[in-house]
Amino acid sequence: MKIAMLDPSLFTGRYDDSLCAALAGDGADVTLLGRPMRSTDAIMPQGYVYKPHFFRRSEALRARQGEGRAFRIAKAAEYGLACALGDIGPLIHAAIVHVQWLPLAPADALLLNRLKGRTALVHTVHNADAYHADAGVQGRGYRTLLDRFDALIVHGDTTRAALLGQGIDPARIHVTPHPPMRLAPATSADLAAIPAPSVPRLLFFGTIRPYKGVDVLIDACLMLWRAGHVFELALAGKPFMDVAPLLDAVTQEGFADRLVTDFGFLTESRLDAHMVRADMIAFPYRHIDSSGAFLSALHHGKAMVTSDAGMFGQLPEGVAVRSEAGNAPALAQALLPLIESAAIRQSHGAWARDYGNEMGSWKDMAVATIGIYRTILAARSGLVARA
Repeated sequence: MKIAMLDPSLFTGRYDDSLCAALAGDGADVTLLGRPMRSTDAIMPQGYVYKPHFFRRSEALRARQGEGRAFRIAKAAEYGLACALGDIGPLIHAAIVHVQWLPLAPADALLLNRLKGRTALVHTVHNADAYHADAGVQGRGYRTLLDRFDALIVHGDTTRAALLGQGIDPARIHVTPHPPMRLAPATSADLAAIPAPSVPRLLFFGTIRPYKGVDVLIDACLMLWRAGHVFELALAGKPFMDVAPLLDAVTQEGFADRLVTDFGFLTESRLDAHMVRADMIAFPYRHIDSSGAFLSALHHGKAMVTSDAGMFGQLPEGVAVRSEAGNAPALAQALLPLIESAAIRQSHGAWARDYGNEMGSWKDMAVATIGIYRTILAARSGLVARA
């Protein structure tokens, strides 16, 4: 079975790599089509082919001039032209085109219109609100794109219920649980670059966006610091929002020495080093369906603190300490026992690791996904025969 996997901007590179390798291991002929690799990417295709099909010119501009306005304009223009007029041979020659992310809905509509009827179309809906209400033009029209797909894959009942609420036919929705992931392991150089904490360290890692509640986390930490509790907060990842006011608030209250920042597009191994150094990991998201970051941290066996949004609200008792989404005092209260007790941190960390070990594997995901592909292809064959 020939599969074209699409993630033009590599929004979920670790997920893509894990799934493509597992599909190839189950006998599928898989090509992952994305952008040219960056130094921060850790994709190493095993059994499948990687093709830098998108954003070749704008990525070259990025390498020369960075991610300013010129790059963003060039990227959008290049993608729009690719969707409207670009080579779709690698797509229409595949039995299945499986789209992981749709990076620019108005342009994506042009591409899907060209593909519709010429190959089977599948889309993994990682979150029903794909851009978490802060996408602007990027996500405008995303909902209408879903009607163009033969099947939609989701990772849990939260996303399924949201799609049903949007009027999606339940027969087109398939639930395949998201397996745990592992980032590229920390190197000795990565570990040397992240100083070991002398007091308990709380980590937030990954892209920093409004929906992830970093402001709520900082408010909660300020409450605890003011009350005399001693711990560090580490923020590691690329900000996609103005974090200066948040950092200024910490400095103005005299707690700058409690804050560790490592901002930018970080390699997987550097993020892994931050998890190694941390005592606790926070996911204070305002809203989310499923979190790849959470699933990539489980094997570290660190105490997890989450909101009650999406998948977090459905976790088994003990896997994470939960608090009400968007509620800083509640988050501070949830953090306090972990900050005060190494034994409590260790017990929660062990539960998190055990939970990750009990979850399904990428082989299970591949088997389920190929089953969905076969169902779609059989239905399409039936339609052609009746025609």
